[in-house]
Amino acid sequence: MGRAKRAEQFRADEVGIAHCVQRCVRRAYLAGDDVVSGKSYEYRREWIRRRMELLASVFGLDVLSYAVLSNHLHIILRTRPDVVKSWTNEEVALRWLRLFPGKRLESYLGNPTQAEIATITGDARKLKELRTRLSDISWFMRSLCEPIARQANKEDKCTGRFWEGRFKAQKIVDEAGLLACAMYVDLNPVRAALASSPESFRFTSAFDRIASERGSIAVAAALEMLPESIQAASKVQLDREAEQESENTNLEERQKRRADLRKDRPAQKKHAAQKMLVKLLPADSWLSPLELDERAQLGPMASRIGTRASDKGFLSMRLDEYLRLLDWTGRQKRDGKRGKIPSDLEPILDRIGIESSMWCELVWSFSKFFGKTQAAGRSENMRAEAVAQGRAWLRGQRTSDSFFA
Repeated sequence: MGRAKRAEQFRADEVGIAHCVQRCVRRAYLAGDDVVSGKSYEYRREWIRRRMELLASVFGLDVLSYAVLSNHLHIILRTRPDVVKSWTNEEVALRWLRLFPGKRLESYLGNPTQAEIATITGDARKLKELRTRLSDISWFMRSLCEPIARQANKEDKCTGRFWEGRFKAQKIVDEAGLLACAMYVDLNPVRAALASSPESFRFTSAFDRIASERGSIAVAAALEMLPESIQAASKVQLDREAEQESENTNLEERQKRRADLRKDRPAQKKHAAQKMLVKLLPADSWLSPLELDERAQLGPMASRIGTRASDKGFLSMRLDEYLRLLDWTGRQKRDGKRGKIPSDLEPILDRIGIESSMWCELVWSFSKFFGKTQAAGRSENMRAEAVAQGRAWLRGQRTSDSFFA
């Protein structure tokens, strides 16, 4: 069976969850040690983490879990076309221009001009296309991987591929598959013998969540996009234009314009102060909340602080329950034994639809059983996904019967 097209797996108008894997093709790996030169590339992990954090504040996708390994990375994304639909035309344009500023000299975080924003908002066809792109997994991964490849090539003084090829995307079709996949991603460093426990490896979503629970805060990769940011960008641009006016401009007109700009200074200072307040945030503030609160409001639940797409969780369990299950599962691998799942956690697995007796085997061998499948989850949901894609079946359907109740 050939690889499915992205459009077949993930429909633009539906919320969907994808487990994405991108591998490096270099001998020196993505962030490992070069055995020939002896040089360490461990610092590149931070490049990737910071880039993911930035993209989480711009795209209409939720980052659920991630892990940056030596020669590949895992990331679980949830598309949120419903969140993108709630954005104004100006916000769509501003977000896009922050990532792709065109020929402007400012960095990608620089504020675009009002004219650039107006050019996009005045084109209905372009706006529709950008709304789709801002909730598209392929555009997210492109925006993540291309800058990293260019930066690495520049540092290595070479050309050619940095990444192996097209990233792999596996659709997660239900909560049972999502819990198993998220746990597999968070425990990847333990599985690869890079760490002895989830909290001892820096570049995973589990580490960020544990650090946040312990009160750790960090400088946000991108400042909050406040509602008045568009006006602020316009004022900054106006200020620059006022300073660069031609010599033949009437002195009286120039003085009047500068006086008007000075009146706007308090608003600019307030905007800057608000941005400073949100620079120091919990370590996991850019990740989607873990607990899916069934009592919370319906709808997109767009993020209130702007560091992520939404404030909606993704698992029907508390964070402390997830972390205890993660710790217990990790210790089974480290100690080389298969103990009984704690009595207070076993009902959670049963409720979600996972055979508790097969839990450890499912997590530690997830790549073995589902690594080449286009979807992961309970067999009935995989069958439904096959029908939606116009296929008779999906690889892994029979395997899923062994693990999911």
